Amino acid sequence: MALISVVSVLNRPEVDERLVRDAGIALDRALFPLLVVIERLGPIGVVDLAGRAGRDYTTVSRQVTKLETLGLVQRQASETDARVRAAAVTPKGKAMTDALDAARERMARKLFAEWSEADVDTLVNLLQRFAADIEAQTMGKGQA
Repeated sequence: MALISVVSVLNRPEVDERLVRDAGIALDRALFPLLVVIERLGPIGVVDLAGRAGRDYTTVSRQVTKLETLGLVQRQASETDARVRAAAVTPKGKAMTDALDAARERMARKLFAEWSEADVDTLVNLLQRFAADIEAQTMGKGQA
C-alpha cells in the first residue's frame, strides 16, 4: 500500500510541473521524463525508451523527435544494432537534466529535513536494493 501511495503522488502532473518550474526550465512535462531517461541510460532506442516509459512507441518516437528539434537529444546509429537509431543527450540536454537534478535535490532536502542521516541512508540503500531486485525479477533474472 505504501508503494502505491508513493507512486500515485509521484505520477501527479502537478509534481512534474513543480519540478520543471523549480528547475527554471521551459519544457513540456511529457518530455522531461524521456529526456532524463535518455540522459541516464542513453544512447537508447525508441522501443526500449517507450517500454521504460510505459508509453506507445509511436508517441515516444514523436516526442523524441521534438526533443531532437529542441536540440536536447541527437540520434545516432546504435552500437549493437545498425537498424536502430539511438537517442543520446546533447550538452544542452545535459544542462537541462542537471537543472532538474538540482531541483530534485532541493525538494528532497526539504522533505528529509527532519530525518536523521542514518534514516535517509537506510531508505536510499533499501530503495536501491528494491529497484535492483524488481528489475532482475521483471527481466526474468530472479526467482519469483
